Parts: sequence; structure tokens; C-alpha cells
Amino acid sequence: MTLAPSKSRRAYDWIKDHINDGSYTPGYRLVLGQIAKGLDISVVPVREAIRLLEAEGLVTFERNVGAQVAIIEKTEYLYTMQTLGIVEGAATALSAPMISSDEIARARAINAQMIESLHHFQPHRFTELNLDFHSVLFEHCPNPHILDLVHRGWSRLNVLRDSTFSFIPGRARASVSEHEQLLRLIEDGADVLTIELAARAHRTATLDAYLAYEAERDSNT
Repeated sequence: MTLAPSKSRRAYDWIKDHINDGSYTPGYRLVLGQIAKGLDISVVPVREAIRLLEAEGLVTFERNVGAQVAIIEKTEYLYTMQTLGIVEGAATALSAPMISSDEIARARAINAQMIESLHHFQPHRFTELNLDFHSVLFEHCPNPHILDLVHRGWSRLNVLRDSTFSFIPGRARASVSEHEQLLRLIEDGADVLTIELAARAHRTATLDAYLAYEAERDSNT
């Protein structure tokens, strides 16, 4: 028999889903009573869910203001991408020896979809496929603490609501080429450090492209 999720878990999943699909945008005020009423539960499990989301950095809580969806500043994006580059690089390298040939083929098929999408570019869809691709590469990471940090990083980025590729669509073409390079390194049994540095450089290249975009925009204002 499958047990029903706890009320706090239901509230957590419901709020997080609304953040992820853009229904709750950065700065959106989360009224606990309204959420509880919508889920037909008391405020207590909703408050517990808010605490969990606050710990993940998806929600902030201030006295006399209440809970609201976190607003990510430019510096927060920078710190999140830098951190994700380090932990995702490590997770990918540790995961690599356990990635099967079937999973390599699945990752390559996802990357093929990403290449095809370049002809009718949709940044959000590209970002979804990008997460699918990288999940194949890092999900076998045997260190649960590193893997948790990777998941938190992706969730944190998701709060931005706009795909980074919305701002730097030209980066997408280079990104899919780097994906293939990562797959070849894994197929060829490259050493852990080589894979880690390649995965980290891949993430850093996206950050660098975004920072260059921001610098050019600031210089024109």
C-alpha cells in the first residue's frame, strides 16, 4: 500500500510547482491562509512547507512582510552559477564511471533534440532539455551531499523564471557542442579530474556569456 504524502509535503510540492511553472513569480507574496484553504488543510503544514522552501532559498520570510518568492539579484545568480559549476562538475565526474552506454545514448538523443530546437529556438524548452541532459550525467553521483547541492542549485536558478538562454541565445549552439565533448570524455573513460574540469568549464562558459551580456547592457544605459 502506498502511503499518501504528508500535509506539509503536499503543501511543499504545491507551492514549489507554482514557483517552477511561473505562477508564483519572484516577489510574489505567499498568503499562508489562502494556500491552506486551497489545499483544504490547516496553516500549520503550510508553515512547515514554507520553512523547507526557505531553507532551499526559494522563499524568503520577513517580519511584518511575511513569506514571498525569493528575488534573485545579479550577484545571487553569479554565486549560484559559480557554486553549481563546482558541485555539478564534481557530481558529473563521480557519476561518470557508472553511466551506461544506454544512458549515453539517451543523453545524446536529448542533445539531438536540443540541436533540432535551435532552428525554432524556445529558451524555456531548451532549458528543460538542458536539465534532462545534465541529469543523466550527474544523477549517479554516489555522494548524496554533493547531489543535494546540485539539485538545490538547479532549483535556485529556476526561481529566475527566465531561461538564461533568453538573454544569450547564441550560447545555446556552443552549449550543445560542449555536451557532445562531455559525452565523448565519458565514453573514452577519461580521468575524473578531466571530466570535472570540462563540466565546470561548460557551466562557467554560460555564466561568462551572461555576464558579458549584462556588462554590455549596462554600458548602453
